[in-house]
Amino acid sequence: MISVIIPVFNHATVLEKCLASLVRQTYRDFEVIIVDDGSEVPITVPDTKFPFPLRLVQFEENRGAPAARNEGFKHATGEFVIFLDADIVLQTTCLEEMVGTLQAHPEAAYVYASFYFGWKLFPCFAFDAERLKRMNYIHTSSLIRRDAFPGFDESLKRFQDWDLWLTMSERGQTGMWIDKPLFRVQTGGTMSRWMPTMLYHVPWPILGYTPDRVKKYRAAENILKQKHKLV
Repeated sequence: MISVIIPVFNHATVLEKCLASLVRQTYRDFEVIIVDDGSEVPITVPDTKFPFPLRLVQFEENRGAPAARNEGFKHATGEFVIFLDADIVLQTTCLEEMVGTLQAHPEAAYVYASFYFGWKLFPCFAFDAERLKRMNYIHTSSLIRRDAFPGFDESLKRFQDWDLWLTMSERGQTGMWIDKPLFRVQTGGTMSRWMPTMLYHVPWPILGYTPDRVKKYRAAENILKQKHKLV
């Protein structure tokens, strides 16, 4: 069984499409755990009768996505876990293809796929530990073997997914890539503030102004590099 864990913070509207995509899955053996991370308007589950077990866990205050994901994992009972942001819409065969790939490759600790952000395709790469040290090419929404999951670092404000994959890689755990897009990130959701990576590497100081988001991005990047001793 798969445990699908969805942290939500003020994204009730996009959550509906995420749940609808789970209803359409060709793979049926899964449970869904929604963690309301202290939304200003508490998340409620639609009255719709879902064809899968669904549980809602609520925080009284916002604790951040890593804490919400870890809390969801505490309630999970599946052999595999996948963390979906509320703005994720899965292709109908997503879970089936992911679990099938892990079953076919017992040496892999997790499986990941390419995806769309809106209409932009984000292709990934075959697993390479050295490449992973230079860039994160694996989305959070990957299917992980339960006994391989080390937990998210709740002290990190950014790059929690990259930190997760680096931590697993340092333990000798590897991933398997499905070379096709298996889900889409809705615009207007968690990733709606996404900026092209190239903008974070513009020599802003020379231009006399550095956006706050860029400053926070670089500070978080330095913390991650120090933690994992990256050059």
